[in-house]
Amino acid sequence: MKLCELTLRTPEENLACDEVLLDLCESGRCDELLRLWELPHYFVVLGYANQAATEANLPFCQENAIPVLRRCTGGGAVLQGPGVLNYSLILRINASEPTHSIAATNRFILERHRDTLAPLLMAPVQWQGQTDLAIGGLKFAGNAQRRFRRFLLFHGSFLLQLDLSLMEKTLHLPSRQPGYRVNRSHSDFLININLPVHTLKAALAKAWSATAPLAPLPLDEITRLAEQKYCLDEWNLKF
Repeated sequence: MKLCELTLRTPEENLACDEVLLDLCESGRCDELLRLWELPHYFVVLGYANQAATEANLPFCQENAIPVLRRCTGGGAVLQGPGVLNYSLILRINASEPTHSIAATNRFILERHRDTLAPLLMAPVQWQGQTDLAIGGLKFAGNAQRRFRRFLLFHGSFLLQLDLSLMEKTLHLPSRQPGYRVNRSHSDFLININLPVHTLKAALAKAWSATAPLAPLPLDEITRLAEQKYCLDEWNLKF
């Protein structure tokens, strides 16, 4: 599997990158890959179908210059920024493999991540809801996927040292919650796992046998998609 440690300059470019890499694989220009990235400034990312004003505190975000963007996959809104490691897996869809359906893909990836992280955290990691990882009922990772005909994108975020108090200010309680949340506030529901980021990166790369560098990178395509889609209110605030 290819390994792509690539953090681009802006949040918009980083969101565009996942979509471009999925297109790259679907068109036969690349095969399976793992991407790792993190950004040093805050931004909110909505799930594809989220109502922006319902999920995010838009006035607070605007007053504090925190971008509110929309990704191409489902799931709920998240706060991104310092203390968060993002990963993106692009995997081949095969009728005889665990990627043959949405539910099977969730199980395949989340169970592998659970088994990878439990020894590092020295705690029982739980798969909760549809796509969460948690310890003692406290969520530290959320995930989402998008599927094409031949390849799928499965990406998510690990909370390492995120300012959870800022999440209370930028995000409302989600309109849709997994049962185990039981209407808890962000601060009461989430937990940072405090792993060194290099340790988590190495563990994920090992878990997916991702070693070969991805090159050349389609930087022009990423910039163009960011400008034509992820930088526009027509996309980010469409709902």
